[in-house]
Amino acid sequence: QVQLVESGGGSVQAGGSLRLSCTASGYPDNNYRMGWFRQAPGKEREGVAAISPSGLTTRYAASVQGRFTISRDNAANTMYLQMNSLKPEDTAMYYCAAKESSVTSVNPGDYNHWGQGTQVIVSS
Repeated sequence: QVQLVESGGGSVQAGGSLRLSCTASGYPDNNYRMGWFRQAPGKEREGVAAISPSGLTTRYAASVQGRFTISRDNAANTMYLQMNSLKPEDTAMYYCAAKESSVTSVNPGDYNHWGQGTQVIVSS
């Protein structure tokens, strides 16, 4: 049974930084893609970033390109999201997700395993 656990959310002022972590368990190997997604109150869940099993391929939403960096440490079964230059519009619940299919995608519908989420609040 695959389980994903996020950590690292919190409150920060605009311009600040946070680092999110997501630890996966239940996979027999590292051959799965992972992604970060977020959902603000009253809005649909949107893709933020995604990463291939090797970490060599990444995808970003246009709204976070250049500010956020996704990475993973396969030895630790952990994925990270370094968020810099945070803006109030980045405020949301952030979720990590994983999937076994072969496309590195930021489309939430492509993912079949989800964590419980970690809250990020950016104040102006």
